[in-house]
Amino acid sequence: MNATNDSLNQTSLYENHLRLGAKMVAFTGFEMPVSYAGLTEEHHAVRNACGVFDVSHMGEFRLRGTEALQLIQWITSNDAATLAPGQVQYSCMPNGRGGIVDDLLVYCVSTEEYMLVVNASNRTKDWNWITSQNRWDVTLDDESDLWSLIAVQGPEAAALLQPFSDLPGLQEMKYYTFSHGHVFGQHAIISATGYTGAGGFELYVRNESAAEVWEGLLAAGATPCGLGARDTLRLEAGFCLYGNDIDETTSPIEAGLGWITKFSNDFVDRDFLEAQKKDGTALIFRGFKMLERGIPRQGYPIENTAGETIGRITSGTQSPTLGMGIAMGYIDRESGKLGKEVHIRIRKNAVPAVVVRPGFLPKK
Repeated sequence: MNATNDSLNQTSLYENHLRLGAKMVAFTGFEMPVSYAGLTEEHHAVRNACGVFDVSHMGEFRLRGTEALQLIQWITSNDAATLAPGQVQYSCMPNGRGGIVDDLLVYCVSTEEYMLVVNASNRTKDWNWITSQNRWDVTLDDESDLWSLIAVQGPEAAALLQPFSDLPGLQEMKYYTFSHGHVFGQHAIISATGYTGAGGFELYVRNESAAEVWEGLLAAGATPCGLGARDTLRLEAGFCLYGNDIDETTSPIEAGLGWITKFSNDFVDRDFLEAQKKDGTALIFRGFKMLERGIPRQGYPIENTAGETIGRITSGTQSPTLGMGIAMGYIDRESGKLGKEVHIRIRKNAVPAVVVRPGFLPKK
């Protein structure tokens, strides 16, 4: 990736974004597109058809060696031993103090090779943490500067991409699997993953191939989308954002990530998290639907009917799909019972909301 004069990095698609008239913002050390035609239009394009995102700011680490799995099993909360080559797993890295270093994807390339995909904001921190925990014979390489990552998301993603890929059966490709192939004549890791809840793929291509793939997708009819739509899409789907919903102070159990916290082997913070799983936590992570007009935002207090603060919002927006305010956040266990009415303090107003599970889209 290139660096700008003001120390912000640029992805390989920076000039392509400028030619499209994208509104660029500083994000995790990169100059990234937040929108092109507008957040709402881009959001609906992904929900109803196909949108593409430049997410090349993400980090990619390669782990190789006969003991690579042992390192991954120690640093992550999920059970990577269940992975077969070609499978992907969502996980997180406990920090040894009950919190989370980062959430990440684990790609099983072979029994002796894995790729970890981490958040851009945590790349240096994650690398330092993983290398500090490496007491096995594992070779680590930070390949983040070699790869561009393009997310092709939406119900029409497979149909749009298939004519330009030599990998057959994209429509039948199982969720959280990946394969090597070509798109628009360029070698790519084609992964059936994403961060929108709309289905689709993530394409890992070398930097020198990124522009050809990006322009090919746009010519095929995909809508360019920015970080603004990415955030509203992931919030509707109930996906956590590191730095908002999870961080160094929140445990995966508290954050509702017990489903990626397995106790089949020893790992960082295992005993602490197992006790939390058994005994429960004082705060729990919940979703909130506004019952009246009002847009909940990060940091807004959650109150009971007596006006007492019982929690806080960590992510919130006006849902373009549902046409209502939605949010996620932490609330005390008793007040966080599903279906219970609470209030979100929006400036001077206590606006009623109902407690729900994170994930606001109708089940298909």
